Formats: sequence, C-alpha cells, structure tokens
Amino acid sequence: MSGDRRPRRTDPQRRERILDAAITVMAARGVVGATHRVIAEAADVPLGSLTYYFSSLDDLRTHAFIRLSERLGQAYRARFDAVTDVPGLIEAVTGLIHDAAGASTDEWAVSYELYGAALRDPALREVTENWMRASRSVLERFVEPDTARALDALIEGLVIHSILSTAPPSREQIREAVRRLVS
Repeated sequence: MSGDRRPRRTDPQRRERILDAAITVMAARGVVGATHRVIAEAADVPLGSLTYYFSSLDDLRTHAFIRLSERLGQAYRARFDAVTDVPGLIEAVTGLIHDAAGASTDEWAVSYELYGAALRDPALREVTENWMRASRSVLERFVEPDTARALDALIEGLVIHSILSTAPPSREQIREAVRRLVS
C-alpha cells in the first residue's frame, strides 16, 4: 500500500518563493496584473499553493509588500551603521539618495505600487506606516523626531526625482539639500 503513494515533495522555501515571485510580477505588471495564476506560474508552483499559504490575493500582496519593505529596511539601516555624527549623517543620506537607496528599479516600482495600493487599502497603510516609522527611527539616532520626519520625506522625494528625472540632482545638490535640513 505504501508503495502506491507518490513521494511527498519537500519544498521548505515555497512560501518565500511565492512572495518573491509576487514582488517580481508586481514590478512587471503592477498590483492589478498580479493575479494568482501569474504569480503561481512565476513561482513555478501549483496554483493551490497560493491559497494554502495565503488566505486571499490581498493577503499574498500584503505579505509580499512586507517582505520587500523588510528587505529594503535592512539595507537602509545598514547604510547608517558606521554613522556617529551629523556630518556622517549628511554623507550617509547623500549616498543613500544618490544611489537610489541601493534598490533596483524593480524594487522601486513595487514600492511605488505599494504606495498607490495603500491609498485605496487601509490595511496596506499599516505596512507603509511601519516602513516610514522604521526609517525615521534610524534617523532619530542623529536628529530630533520632527527633523527625522522631514529628512525621511526629503529622502523619498529626492529618490523619486532621481529615478524618474532625465536630469537627476547631482551628488552635491543632494548633499546641500540634506545639509540645509539637518544643520
């Protein structure tokens, strides 16, 4: 009898692969184009795997956004590990903005998909608020909370301008804007 059973396939990374596939699909097709079928195909898993791990498509998207924000948040925090003072903060923020926070174009595309989706889905606002709170807490190690909030907004805005502009701001222009804000 036991010889009639198919061997059970172990796939301990399946959930993470689904989330990574969802991020990839949202980067290419947007939130609207991220359907169960497309994500399952991109993850190379049976369609039923998505409903096994996630209660709905919205739940899957939310967890994909959380995964991306955690990944980007770790990279963001690492940028400030060696910073000990305000001049170091200015240089770290300048480099962060100039390098588009080290995120790929696809990661930024999904980040902006998250922002757009959060406008319509209050549950996603918790994801964006956690992301903003985490980045501000890093900045608050060096400046007071109101300045950290303004600096966080400046970072987001200048990264958007750098990514989307045909003439992005120079490193020196970025440094000067950051210096004015924190000095």
